[in-house]
Amino acid sequence: MTKIKTDKKAAMNAADEDESVSLAEPMLVGSGSRHRDALTDLATDLAAKSAGLRRSLPEGVLSALANLVRAMNCYYSNLIEGHNTHPVDIERALKKDYSTDPEKRNLQVEAEAHIAVQQWIDEGGLTDRATTADGLTEMHRRFCALLPEELLRVENPETGERSRVIPGALRDRYVKIGRHIPVSPGALPRFLERFEIAYSKLGKTDCILAAAAAHHRILWIHPFLDGNGRVARLMSHAMLLETLDTGGLWSIARGLARNEKSYKDHLAACDARRRNDLDGRGHLSEEALAKFTRFFLTACIDQVDFMESLLDPERLRDRILIWVEEEIRAGALPKKSGAVLEAVLYRGELPRGDVAQIIGASERQARRVTSTLIACEALASESSRAPLRLAFPARLAWRWMPGLFPEN
Repeated sequence: MTKIKTDKKAAMNAADEDESVSLAEPMLVGSGSRHRDALTDLATDLAAKSAGLRRSLPEGVLSALANLVRAMNCYYSNLIEGHNTHPVDIERALKKDYSTDPEKRNLQVEAEAHIAVQQWIDEGGLTDRATTADGLTEMHRRFCALLPEELLRVENPETGERSRVIPGALRDRYVKIGRHIPVSPGALPRFLERFEIAYSKLGKTDCILAAAAAHHRILWIHPFLDGNGRVARLMSHAMLLETLDTGGLWSIARGLARNEKSYKDHLAACDARRRNDLDGRGHLSEEALAKFTRFFLTACIDQVDFMESLLDPERLRDRILIWVEEEIRAGALPKKSGAVLEAVLYRGELPRGDVAQIIGASERQARRVTSTLIACEALASESSRAPLRLAFPARLAWRWMPGLFPEN
């Protein structure tokens, strides 16, 4: 259960204290800022690296990896929330194989909900809407609507009062997050309108920088009673997906989770007011926002570099073939299974009729090899006649893609 400080009296009327929307400025590190050139260089570097990663892989491998990265993204986003659900357990949940322990089962369902929302985003559900009030509330509604009732409760640590989170509903009360007191509940529509205007119709460089700036500003506004951190990370994922055409091959959530203390320290620093005339012209500190943007973009670049190293064709091939040889020696896979996986890796997908020729065996033996590789989840296929593709299951990721997430 999430603990959050709320004001019961304020919940009755969702008061608007008439705060000026300028309190959230600057919404972006501006073109005239002394920090801008360095951030533009990072944005340019990120765009080039992300495009290069996508171009280096066949389409069939892209789609298989996107499924694994969703599980990874979910795992690390949950970890930031203090919920440790390993990707293997996440995959089990997607197959409706839930733990008998109620708490673990609830976390599996939470992970299942996160993946469902990210898949909706990856398939274009938030195109041109990631920073709109409509898009943000729909993300929240879709995620929370799938949660078990136990995860839809927040508790005031001072009073013990419990409140239910309503999917897609803006908060109707005051809250306090650490030392930060977000805007009054009645002011949320005005601040979300300003948020939407600020991050629409931007050029490519500004869009990349906005993925970081908007990440903090939506947390500063804190539109929902709970779930704001998850919405912010999904929003940033959607913005980068659209701006950089990432193909869902890498995840900012992993970079943030692996540097969680710095991530949260930067967010807290961005809550601070402008310190002096050298600190921008808005109400909030431009320098703090620039430092967070640098941290955010550097984390993105680190994740692209990490995925590029894992997906280097020769290294990936070697790791897969070493695993295959071990499985063959253990009697778990038929001989020549490696030749099939190698062909699928380089082509992206493989017609079933080509298997017999590749392994130099009969159609019957080819069907045996194919069915065994599908059964162990190394390969996947949409139907008994559809082409074969690599599956990248979470249970094999520690062998095929070491470091993607913890082995245990």
